[in-house]
Amino acid sequence: MIDLHTHSIYSDGTHTPTELVAMAGERGLRALALTDHDTVAGIGELLAAGQGAAVETVPGIELSAECGQGTMHILGYYIDPASPALTAMLAKIREGRATRNVEILKKLNRLGYVLRWSDLEKHTGKDVVGRPHFAEVLVERGYVKSRKSAFDLLLAKGRPAYAERYHCSAGECIGFIREAGGVAVLAHPATIHLSDTKLRALVGELAGQGLGGIEAYYAEHRPENRKKFIGWAEELGLLCTGGSDFHGKNSPDLKLGTGFGQLRVPDEVLEQLKARRDQSDTLR
Repeated sequence: MIDLHTHSIYSDGTHTPTELVAMAGERGLRALALTDHDTVAGIGELLAAGQGAAVETVPGIELSAECGQGTMHILGYYIDPASPALTAMLAKIREGRATRNVEILKKLNRLGYVLRWSDLEKHTGKDVVGRPHFAEVLVERGYVKSRKSAFDLLLAKGRPAYAERYHCSAGECIGFIREAGGVAVLAHPATIHLSDTKLRALVGELAGQGLGGIEAYYAEHRPENRKKFIGWAEELGLLCTGGSDFHGKNSPDLKLGTGFGQLRVPDEVLEQLKARRDQSDTLR
């Protein structure tokens, strides 16, 4: 059993990379990828924790891409965290996040939800500050009952406290990942709100831009979605990857490796991912 989609305190998870590796070992996982949002800050700790451990560690990232309908994320595996192109792009993303966070804080205060930046700092990890941290503070202050309510009422796209931020295009995300020596994978494609026909066309377009895989095995995918995405991958020559999207205590019902209980990412996915990485290195 493997898990190729997890988050740590360096983005919006609640566990350190070291703790994630230990938990993966306890749960019998063969391999674990760290895919924090828009940051590689936790990769050094992940790889150090993996030295001598029974769990193989995979350096990764999850980049947010422009998306007109829904949400599009691109996962990158076996990236070089010191890649100059990737480093420059992540700095630009951090700047955009900082600007967006100030705007969200202003909007919440104007709406009567009195928050201070110091409130957020108590909940943030070591690097990326995002909307989940605002949601945690709103729950703590008693303004909403849950993180989901915070998004549904205030923070989701189209809601009154939402603010846009800088995103690269999906093609740019793929390019930066490949430039860093990694394999680019479309994360949880069901979160892109398009018809099957249009989504299939988009995946084909991204495959033409260097996309290497699609996340077919995912905690929230229904069996029919998983079957559909596997079929698309076969048609387009893409890998099928998968993971739990584990965030720790922020999603207590979601378990490392098994998601909501039904998730099983085949072990052979890891070898296929390595082969695709090696193929990409040859073509670069």
